[in-house]
Amino acid sequence: MPDHINDPGMPIHTAPFSTMVRDDNYVFLSGLVATDMEGGETVFGDIADETRLVMTTIRRLLASVGLDMEDIVRVDVHLTDLDDMDAMNAIFGPFFAEGKRPARTTTQSAKLAGGSSVEITCMARIREA
Repeated sequence: MPDHINDPGMPIHTAPFSTMVRDDNYVFLSGLVATDMEGGETVFGDIADETRLVMTTIRRLLASVGLDMEDIVRVDVHLTDLDDMDAMNAIFGPFFAEGKRPARTTTQSAKLAGGSSVEITCMARIREA
């Protein structure tokens, strides 16, 4: 039976979804935008600032269930402007060790939650004991 996790460190959202869902083999993270964890407000900045905050949040959420960035196997990145891909990649890339990068799809979306420029979702594999 999947475990639906609403991390207590995340702002409370009113939309009908869980922050993370853990099953026997994987942890699925819902799409994340740059959010101030204290106040729950969307943080706007340039694409680098937003990407850094989202990736830092992903790392923190994975750590809360005993995983790390190396466990991520799939990522979906949504950008409001594909011209931001190079700047996003400059921040995204160093979060992963060389040769340990996940599969990824990047798409352009007309509008993202809270007016953000980037939204990232991912799937991580649970390590065998």
